[in-house]
Amino acid sequence: MKKVLLLLIVVIAISCKNEPKKETQSEVKVVEVKKESFPEELGKVFKAHGGIDTWRNAEILSFKKGEEVHTVDLKSRINVIKAPNYAVGFDGKEIWLDEAEKGAFKGNPAFYHNLYFYFYAMPFVLADDGIIYEKIAPLTYNEISYPGYKISFKADKGSSPDDNYKLYYNPETYQMEWLAYTATFKTKKPSDKFNLIKYGTWNNVNGLFLPAEITWYKKDENGVPTEPARPATAFTEASIKKNDLLDSFFAKPLK
Repeated sequence: MKKVLLLLIVVIAISCKNEPKKETQSEVKVVEVKKESFPEELGKVFKAHGGIDTWRNAEILSFKKGEEVHTVDLKSRINVIKAPNYAVGFDGKEIWLDEAEKGAFKGNPAFYHNLYFYFYAMPFVLADDGIIYEKIAPLTYNEISYPGYKISFKADKGSSPDDNYKLYYNPETYQMEWLAYTATFKTKKPSDKFNLIKYGTWNNVNGLFLPAEITWYKKDENGVPTEPARPATAFTEASIKKNDLLDSFFAKPLK
């Protein structure tokens, strides 16, 4: 009996030893790293303004222009402008206008709701998806030559894909100095008429250098800046914070 029991134990041990081991598969999480497509020189411009990673990690941007408080969700680009007598916004589906009394808001809500966001968020909005970059001749002003890039958009991007921008930066600091742009929202046709804005005064907003003011400039027949076209537009009380806002913040107020 003892011999039979011993033989049984040996057989079981050999069977267990020869049994193929089950492979355990560990789940591998693949993290997609965004590959930037902008030119190296523009990367230096973004770095001079705080860095593209800092910008991409930002969530809610807010700033004042006069009595208007502009607030933008940088991830979804929904936005709202609140003023004492009116509010304009984009809730992700539609652009809306709310007025204390008819005619309080002067302008076109579809054109205006994100207009100053784009001017204010320079140069970082020029790293959005669907952008085409082209190096161009520098802009010379007061004997300083500012290198530049032309920025255009693929046909399926934005409400005005025919808009073009020209960004010019300081050759020593790499900070943005000038912005030339076309406006095609009304005509829906390409244009070679460029407006010109002077940048150069910046505020540090949570690590991002964003404009304290911008000034529209007149140009001569060669496109060279001559003098301010009107007083500077100032931006105040800027902030960047985590998104703790409800969707209702960007929605048209209920009557």
